[in-house]
Amino acid sequence: MTSIAVVCEWSLLQLGIAQAIDIQPDLHITTFVNSVDDLLREAPDVEIIVLTSLRVFDQSTAEQVAQLQQQGYAVVVVSTSEAQSDAVLCIQAGARGYLSRHTDDSELATAIRVVASGESYFGTSLAGKGLPIARPHITSREREILQLIASGATDREIATKLNITENTVHTHLERLGRKHGSRRRADLTRLALECGMLENYSREC
Repeated sequence: MTSIAVVCEWSLLQLGIAQAIDIQPDLHITTFVNSVDDLLREAPDVEIIVLTSLRVFDQSTAEQVAQLQQQGYAVVVVSTSEAQSDAVLCIQAGARGYLSRHTDDSELATAIRVVASGESYFGTSLAGKGLPIARPHITSREREILQLIASGATDREIATKLNITENTVHTHLERLGRKHGSRRRADLTRLALECGMLENYSREC
């Protein structure tokens, strides 16, 4: 279970974020605060900070990111700004994730999972603006399983092919699901295609 604190001064947006995260079985919001100062006073024992930036972006948001990063928190910024320069400021300050106002509940959950796994995530709305869309690290064994899933293999067939138990296959699928945001076979097959794990497709992972 990934524990999360949310910094947001707008109660309506707090409700939206809560609804987006509460339906995720592996994510849990432990704290809502109105400001970074409030958060640092409470010093919650959490893994991820979701920091919302609702005003016209300025240097103070990057400074808040740096302050939280120095305290050992991993920060995901949700910003109304779509300017690449603002995203870069936050990332340089230590943000591990950056999402624009166009993000949806699924992408927010995915970003949190990716950051919790030790990687970085920059929102899909930033694609084509000079920032990469970070993907979670996929191990060699996970790649093998993704390739077999994309070829239509069942869990039992994967276990036989790789000489592992079905329980081990299930464990790998759970990890892939946490990293990618879904363990549905159709979504994992799409991931295999996007990452060039099958012939005739270019890789992104």
